[in-house]
Order: sequence, then structure tokens, then C-alpha cells
Amino acid sequence: MVFRRNLGEHGRTVPHPLSHQAFWRAAAVAAVVLGAIAAGFATGLVTLANLSQVTTGLIILAAVAYFAAMLTSSRVTALERTRVRAFIPLFIANAVFWSLFQQIFTVLAVYSDERMNWSIFGWTAPSSWIGSIEPVWIILLSPVFAVIWTKLGRRAPTTPRKFAYGVIGMGLAFLLFLPMAGTTGRSVPVLAVLAIMSVFAVSELLLSPIGLSVTTQLAPNAFRAQMMALYFFSVGLGTAMSGVLARYYDPAHEFAYFGLIGTAAVMVGLVVWALAPWISRLMEGVH
Repeated sequence: MVFRRNLGEHGRTVPHPLSHQAFWRAAAVAAVVLGAIAAGFATGLVTLANLSQVTTGLIILAAVAYFAAMLTSSRVTALERTRVRAFIPLFIANAVFWSLFQQIFTVLAVYSDERMNWSIFGWTAPSSWIGSIEPVWIILLSPVFAVIWTKLGRRAPTTPRKFAYGVIGMGLAFLLFLPMAGTTGRSVPVLAVLAIMSVFAVSELLLSPIGLSVTTQLAPNAFRAQMMALYFFSVGLGTAMSGVLARYYDPAHEFAYFGLIGTAAVMVGLVVWALAPWISRLMEGVH
């Protein structure tokens, strides 16, 4: 309020984002969706046990519908349509990344409680701290990455390559759990997991900060809000997938769990890395 007088007339009139007809159309769609969800729970088709699978399926259907709407709309130019196509592999890579990363709050929470030895120089830390380790690494490493990207300038990896490195990094982080997979009980040293969490943080710093930026730059003028919704759909899809994957975790089969998921993520990252020059061409000038 103190500086409002410096704005002049700017920001005093807020345009309505939807016309009257579009508002009621959107309200009708929302009512149908909410009604379908309520009916699903009422009939038992949707339960807490299968909620992650249902959520994953719904997000995939919604994402496909959004992509189809943008790619076929007459309000989208040829250049914008090409950029939307470039966003598709980034959408998939982002979903894969978050499907592993969000297991900090599912699989790794169980892993922390049942498999980790939280003794640090004679003091035992609470196992609930597992969710706080990666944010500490983010705080420590963020200035380092800021310096690196500033020094590299235009020589920094392209956005598709950063996405690829982020996904590969998450896959490698899961593979780093393999040496401890043969042990039993609460025998995994906390310092080993602290180191692995640094790989989580590096991977997040490669991918997450540029996600919203590249989405904004690739968005068609007529579908800017929908494009941002697609980005959050990819995060939501990854989060839902993390719940689906977590159901297969079993301390007795850790090697298979971490090995298969880690290898799959690395392979997805390598595919995105190989496609990076093609994706960059489709991005048409967006770095």
C-alpha cells in the first residue's frame, strides 16, 4: 500500500479471465468431475487402496486432452504448435523425475524407520529427519549452482539436457542404495544416506528451477494457463506414480526395487539426452 501511488493506473483494473459463457462451461465441467469422483467413492470403485492408481490414470487422461486441444486448436500458430510438441518429452521426463523424488515421503520414510542406523557419533537422531536432509542440501548447493550457471553463461547445458541430467541423477541416486540392499535390520549408516540425498538435491537443482520457466516460454498465447496446468500435471503425475511404485517396496527385495526403478529412470534420462538436439530445434529459439 505504501508504494501503490507509484503504480499510477496500472493494476487498478483486473480483467476477468473468463467470459460469462466460458465461466459457466468451466463450472459445469468441474461439477461433472466432482460428481464422478463422489460417485466413484460412493460405489466403491475408488478407495484409499487404489487412489494413487486412479489419480495417475485421471491425470494422464487430462494431460492427453490438454495436449490434444492445444495441438489441434486454430488459435495456436504453427510455431507455437511445434513448441508444444517440444514440451511433451519434457513433460514425461518431469513426471519420471518426481515419481522417484517424491518417494522421500513414502518408501524412504519406511526405509528410514526400518533400515537406517541413525547413530551419529554416539547420538541417535530421530528417523523422521529423513524428509529434512534433502532441503538442507538444497540450501547448501543452490549458491554453488548459481555461480556455475553464471560462469558458464551460454555454454551451460540446454534445457532438455538439464532435464535429462536431472532424471539420470535421480536414477543413479536410487542405484546408490544397492550396496546396502544385502544388509538386514537397522544397519544402513545415516552418513551413507546423507550422501545419497546430496545426489537427490543436485538432480532437483538441475531440473526443478527451470521447469516453470521453460513452460512459460513454450506456452501458446491462447493457452498459457493450460500450459502451466500441464506442468503441474506432470508434477502431480509423478507424485501419484510415486504412490503406485511405493506399493511394491519390500525390505526383503530392496535390490530389485531400487535396481529396477533406478535403471528405468537412467534409461529415460538417456533417451531424453539423445533427443535433446531434436527437442531444442522444436523449441525454436527457447534455450
